[in-house]
Amino acid sequence: MIIKVKNLKKTYEGKVPTHALKNINFSVNKGEFVALMGRSGSGKSTLLHQLGLLDMPTTGEIIMDGIDLVKFSEKEKSDFRLRKLGYVFQSYALLPELTALESVYLPLMLLGINKKEYIKKASDILAKVGLGDRLHHLPKEMSGGEQQRVAIARALVNNPTILFADEPTANLDTESSEIILKLFKKLNKEIGQTIIMVTHEPDDKKYVDRVIWLKDGVIED
Repeated sequence: MIIKVKNLKKTYEGKVPTHALKNINFSVNKGEFVALMGRSGSGKSTLLHQLGLLDMPTTGEIIMDGIDLVKFSEKEKSDFRLRKLGYVFQSYALLPELTALESVYLPLMLLGINKKEYIKKASDILAKVGLGDRLHHLPKEMSGGEQQRVAIARALVNNPTILFADEPTANLDTESSEIILKLFKKLNKEIGQTIIMVTHEPDDKKYVDRVIWLKDGVIED
């Protein structure tokens, strides 16, 4: 088991409180490729953001390596995200002035890794996602699918324990979407990468090991 969620709740306060997540319980094993699915507003992205320490639950536990991550300080969360977690979102979030290589090695620079090593690691992971010949291209010189693969390489360069993907193909055409999902499947099978992905596309089920269905903030059986 790589992550265990216990009695997780998320409430957004207001005149009328919004109960986005209600008593969520589940676990994900090492090497699993799991999809969080459900209708719009079901709590998929909210849950992913809690798991990825991008937001904090109102109550509950998120346990990794025997540690409740909810109890971390802001500094501890920031350090844990950088060292242990990887993220891919709808928007590629690439800086326009950075090449593919620079975008990917930036997290390693922040970890204080020496230049020779971070350039090699970034080059190797870009080759793994099929962009070995695009190292020095800027985002404007790449297609949407290629930019998303740069974002995936950036998320993987620090060998994350879990890769979180929030609607990673939402901005892509059908062909590019298929390339990205096949890449996720390949990474999952070949290097044992644990992946938790939010998607609203029913066809994406064929790529994953398991689907966790959400409806109105609860897990459906």
